[in-house]
Amino acid sequence: MTSPSTGGSAGRSSNGGAAGDAGRDPRAHRGDQARQDAVDDAPDAPPPPADRPAGPPQRVRVTAPRAGSAAAPARAMTPHGADAPTSDIAGVYVRSLIRSQLRLGIVFAVGFAVATVLFVLAIAFVPQLDETFVAGVPLSWLLLGAGVYPLAITVGGLYVRAASRNEARYRSLTEDE
Repeated sequence: MTSPSTGGSAGRSSNGGAAGDAGRDPRAHRGDQARQDAVDDAPDAPPPPADRPAGPPQRVRVTAPRAGSAAAPARAMTPHGADAPTSDIAGVYVRSLIRSQLRLGIVFAVGFAVATVLFVLAIAFVPQLDETFVAGVPLSWLLLGAGVYPLAITVGGLYVRAASRNEARYRSLTEDE
């Protein structure tokens, strides 16, 4: 057990909480007594600094950077200072943008899957590709190994271009308000 003569254990009650902590939940600090006993048993533990208060550290509020500060990202703000829709028509525009982007993503994903399957089926059903060799490797292997990448890059580039066009249309609609 702790004695009143050791550093920070004066005023400890039998439930492990501090004497003035009537509003605290003693179950939340079950390990306090064990930690305090371990600190009290340490022979070379230095005393706490006199200039620091003995309580928990002060709370600090962390906020996002202000819009005018140098660290804030340089982007256009809506007239109301928030990106959230402020009217019913703005909500309709946002939902429309979300639907069009979803539709665009689904169309391009299905298109890429269909093009890839057709590519593989063409390789499977054209036996001349297995008989043609380039640098000792069958042409069908080269097409499977390296031919899908240009397809993926093309589909990805077209998707980004179409998505940017959708967002530009949305911005032009919201600027007119």
